[in-house]
Amino acid sequence: QVQFVESGGGSVQAGESLTLSCTGSGFRFGWYIMYWYRQVPGKEREFVCEITSLDGTRCADSVNGRFVISRDIEKKTMFLRMDKLTPDDTGIYYCRGDVDMRTYWGHGTQVTVSE
Repeated sequence: QVQFVESGGGSVQAGESLTLSCTGSGFRFGWYIMYWYRQVPGKEREFVCEITSLDGTRCADSVNGRFVISRDIEKKTMFLRMDKLTPDDTGIYYCRGDVDMRTYWGHGTQVTVSE
């Protein structure tokens, strides 16, 4: 059974940093593209960053230069390093994986950035 579990969220002040983790199980970690998304109440879930099976990465313009996605295949964990956080980065951050043509989501981890 494919599962994702996020961790590392919290409450920080603007300008600070956080690193989120997403641990996957039930599939060959590293074989599939994986993503970070985020959502705030009343808005649609939005793309943040992705990492491909060949370790190619891409991030949304709003976080480019501040967020870095990476993964450790041995630990079956994907990371999102977030620097220079702003209140606009507040939301629930979700891990997503597309495994064998099915999409799976974690339950999310809350990030709150205050002025």
